[in-house]
Amino acid sequence: MPEDASPLTPVLFPHLVLQAENLACRRGGRLIFEGLCLNLGHGEAIALTGRNGAGKSSLLAMLCGRLRPEAGTIRVEGAPEASAAELSHVVGHRDGLKTALTAQENLSFAQALLGDAALAPEDALAAVGLPHVAALPVGYLSAGQRRRVALARLLVSRRPFWLLDEPMSALDLAAQTMLTGLMRNHLAQGGGILAATHGPLGLEGARELRIGP
Repeated sequence: MPEDASPLTPVLFPHLVLQAENLACRRGGRLIFEGLCLNLGHGEAIALTGRNGAGKSSLLAMLCGRLRPEAGTIRVEGAPEASAAELSHVVGHRDGLKTALTAQENLSFAQALLGDAALAPEDALAAVGLPHVAALPVGYLSAGQRRRVALARLLVSRRPFWLLDEPMSALDLAAQTMLTGLMRNHLAQGGGILAATHGPLGLEGARELRIGP
């Protein structure tokens, strides 16, 4: 558990472990990686590192069910009836927002799709510092604002595992600090975070998993 979590912090998530064993990835006929093993447990953060093209985004896609592994298995210990995809939030390097919808409509859509509602969309926008853009179409927002709306999806539905692809991308220093606080809170509540990154996450005790040399 993170160092700043206190005994009074409510633990919302059970003791689950996202496990990947001997994963292999092949893209375009080329073997990207093989023999990759991963255990992401209760209150743990892992920084996923490696050169461009090493397979970081591909690994995240496998864990959330968007890409089939060439070999290996993925399961969640402690939840035998649920898949990793059903228990994970994903924020990719692309924001995945519908530009014609408002920020609040995007979050309402995500909440209805994902289920297990947590914060209301307007409260999630306030948590990422964007209460004033709720009624604006996402297409009118800056890159940093769109990134924060995408990150607000993490807050509208309860899922124990956060799979993040370059989560600090397009964020200014204040927004990076905000995101670090959200991640620390998620860890304190018993969640797990796997983040592909080329820079520091600002999370004490985060382990590194490097793909490739």
